Amino acid sequence: QVQLVESGGGLVQAGGSLRLSCAASGGTFSSYVMGWFRQAPGKEREFVAYISTSGVITTYADSVKGRFTISRGNAKNTVYLQMNSLKPEDTAVYYCAAKRTGFDVSVLKYDYWGQGTQVTVSS
Repeated sequence: QVQLVESGGGLVQAGGSLRLSCAASGGTFSSYVMGWFRQAPGKEREFVAYISTSGVITTYADSVKGRFTISRGNAKNTVYLQMNSLKPEDTAVYYCAAKRTGFDVSVLKYDYWGQGTQVTVSS
């Protein structure tokens, strides 16, 4: 059983930056594909980015490509999401998730989830 705890959310002005962290425990972190998702009020949870076990392969949603960067530190059991040039439409609760095998952008394919961290971008 893997436990995931996100941190780093907050309130930021449009154009600003935030770095989210997700600390994992209770499993072999380096064996999991890690993803970031977000959910805005009244909307479904959506894919943001994922990263392979080694960190070599990354994929992003079109809406964040070129602005967000996912990375991982397997020695620290942590995955990060660096968010630059933030826009009001990035406002959401951000969740990290872990997946045992394969790459996927579907919420349904991830096995473990954190509790989320709020990101609010003011205009």
